[in-house]
Amino acid sequence: QVQLVESGGGDVLAGGSLRLSCASSRNIFTFNTINWYQQTPTKQRKLVAGISNLGITNYADSAKGRFTVSRDTSKKTVYLQMDSLTPDDTGVYYCNANGFNDGDTHWGPGTQVTVSS
Repeated sequence: QVQLVESGGGDVLAGGSLRLSCASSRNIFTFNTINWYQQTPTKQRKLVAGISNLGITNYADSAKGRFTVSRDTSKKTVYLQMDSLTPDDTGVYYCNANGFNDGDTHWGPGTQVTVSS
């Protein structure tokens, strides 16, 4: 059973920064993609950023230029550096990991990010 654990969320003022971590119990090279999603009470879960097995990154338009996704394979951890935060970035952030086989998808429990103006 794969376990993903997010950490690093918290309360921050607009313009501030946070770094989220997603620690995996499995070697992250065994995943095709590892993604970060934002969940707000009024909206569906939205893809914010992701990193592929090859290290290729992708970002939602709202995250480009402000967020950076990276990984430390030795620590089996993926990070999301979030800068220039705005209240719209408030939500629960989930780590999602997808393997190469159908059904091999996993979610962490999430970490709360609250940005106040």
